[in-house]
Amino acid sequence: MIFLLNFLIREIDVCSYYRTLPPLPFDKWPETLRMNRNDLRRVDLNLLIVFETLMHERSVTRAAEKLFLGQPAISAALSRLRGLFDDPLFVRTGRSMEPTARATEIFGLLSPALDSISTAVSRASEFDPATSTSVFRIGLSDDVEFALLPTLLKRLRSEAPGIVLVIRRVNYILMPPLLASGEISVGVSYTQDLPANAKRKVLRRSKPQLLRADSIPGPLSLDDFCARPHALVSFAGDLSGFIDEHLEQLDRKRHVVLAVPQFNGLATLLTGTDIIATVPDYAAQVLTAAGGVRAEELPIETRTFELHMAWRGAQDNDPGERWLRSRIQMFFGDPDSL
Repeated sequence: MIFLLNFLIREIDVCSYYRTLPPLPFDKWPETLRMNRNDLRRVDLNLLIVFETLMHERSVTRAAEKLFLGQPAISAALSRLRGLFDDPLFVRTGRSMEPTARATEIFGLLSPALDSISTAVSRASEFDPATSTSVFRIGLSDDVEFALLPTLLKRLRSEAPGIVLVIRRVNYILMPPLLASGEISVGVSYTQDLPANAKRKVLRRSKPQLLRADSIPGPLSLDDFCARPHALVSFAGDLSGFIDEHLEQLDRKRHVVLAVPQFNGLATLLTGTDIIATVPDYAAQVLTAAGGVRAEELPIETRTFELHMAWRGAQDNDPGERWLRSRIQMFFGDPDSL
């Protein structure tokens, strides 16, 4: 029995055990944990910033440009990082530097930790919109920029005339790396995977609508819908989308004759033609308000789509960012659908 008890004690997960104890002063910590904390004294935080930037850029040259340092400084930092972690960290493949498995593992732990450190040491001052000259970097999908940004901009200009907005084009593919690198602090788009420590909120749930410019009375039937030529708004230049997936389930097809990268100008392109388009309901509202086109329900059942606001965890409590997110929610959100 004593042998078994000693064996079980040796097999206890020390870390899990200590997490169950009440907080202790540093001088009361177990020796092994104090040694781990003391090891941090030999770590230069700047090295970790270089490592994070190299993970994003995969290039010494681009990392140097991003951090406003010389290439020799980045190379020297990388050499120190390799010694610190006892791993090559990056292996050159052509013109790119690909991370090792160990580097990927470190990055997964390090990125949210740096966000937490940034939040902890930042001095969050009061934010006064009327006097602020802050620069806000926002990522917006094209439909959001076209249909929803104008009303938000009017409000921001009235409340905070001194701020600067930098708008970057995003989609579910571009949003994660731009958030992770800090090139945007908040983004609005349909999203899937996000960086570690990023936060997300549903702004609205929307349904697609059919847009047409002809004068033929009555709604289109499914046969008419499939027979008519279609226009598609596609950032990547695709000729198919979710509508085609729904039609395929009905053993039907449509014919896309036009793909454009943005919503601006779509109504003009449809005018005088028999081409139809499928757009989010909030984009349809803006397009029809300008005249020349009308919107109606689709002749097929489709799913609703969630429009998300995502932001960096490191700036979750920043007063200026919180003010901006509140205005985005106010003017991009749709309370009736939440």
